[in-house]
Amino acid sequence: MPEVSTQSIDVPVPGGVLELSWAAVTDTGRRREVNQDAVFAAYPLFVVADGMGGHVGGEIASASTIDRLRAVADSGHVNPKSIEKALARAVKDIASHPEATDDGTGTTVTGVFLDTSGDAAHWVTLNIGDSRVYLVRDGAIAQVTTDHSVVQELVAAGRLSPEEAENHPYGNVITRAVGPSEGVKPDYVRLDVAQGDRFVICSDGLTKELTDYGIRHFLEENADPADAASAMMEAALENGGRDNITIIVLDVGRPAGSADEAASDEDSAADEAATDED
Repeated sequence: MPEVSTQSIDVPVPGGVLELSWAAVTDTGRRREVNQDAVFAAYPLFVVADGMGGHVGGEIASASTIDRLRAVADSGHVNPKSIEKALARAVKDIASHPEATDDGTGTTVTGVFLDTSGDAAHWVTLNIGDSRVYLVRDGAIAQVTTDHSVVQELVAAGRLSPEEAENHPYGNVITRAVGPSEGVKPDYVRLDVAQGDRFVICSDGLTKELTDYGIRHFLEENADPADAASAMMEAALENGGRDNITIIVLDVGRPAGSADEAASDEDSAADEAATDED
């Protein structure tokens, strides 16, 4: 398994400063010859792409999409408009590549970015396909994104239970992807920023092997993002590793020495002094 490390940055936001810590890892898994997943994780954009189509077509599609999104992040202007322009360019890159000959060549793309342009900072998730963003807040885990898949449509229509969906033969059939058609837009979900939040952004190689409960368990057992990502990857491989697996763990915290932390330390010191006097 690849070596995983945690990166951190203090980010000025309206009303204060956030410490973001994250780690990313990708693995071919135990049954595939090629890793068609691609990942980009650097402030302010954290995204996973899961390619499909032909022996190398999926790899080309996911890499092309991540390259275009990396350029958006490097520009410092990450928003729905710039993301959609990047995805439109990625579609052209995929179509023009000599080795991406399969009509079904394409990729999912799923992730989050931090929007600091307004009066308050917000997270924005983006999603095309069936890779996922999970949020753990106050001990509860929730899938923020909605899969673009045949199985999800059957569940939404009440024709399939979530339990039945887990092993459905059409489980890998997605209904929206970057590549096969032009003008595909992501779904977006806007979220408030809360200290203590933990995001998991992953390809379906992880969710084929771990339940939501399992993901939450490994987050609870591992405070460091790299440790959490490594533990989930190891468990997914042990459970079969049937597909390529990509994981980003992103934590939202308060930087050491922040005003809030200093105030908390002062309160604790005052409480201790009062106890000593008693």
